[in-house]
Amino acid sequence: MPLFRIYRMKDSPRQQFRWAPHVSGCASVKPKDYEARGEIAALHEYDAWKSLRESGDALQVGDLLEGEDGRLRICKYVGFEPAQWVLPEPKAPVEAESQATAELEPAGQSAAT
Repeated sequence: MPLFRIYRMKDSPRQQFRWAPHVSGCASVKPKDYEARGEIAALHEYDAWKSLRESGDALQVGDLLEGEDGRLRICKYVGFEPAQWVLPEPKAPVEAESQATAELEPAGQSAAT
């Protein structure tokens, strides 16, 4: 039976999510808005939803299930829909290199001389 990782949405982003209009398609989610909360063995996400509901630890709107293949599914009022992690882009290393070069040059001189 497949294992699903459970990610619970934190309270503050959950309030925003609940009141946002429903849009279909792949949802973009931020890792900082979620906490990992274990795993559950289930045939599919609806089976996991049912098992968690019966155990008293039901999934709430905004919570995620991640399958063994890495696919994310977000729990919405209408069921489960696809989701993907949105990771912040790393800062460009060019800025750090130019700052380091400027600090190493003696005052009054530039790299062009």
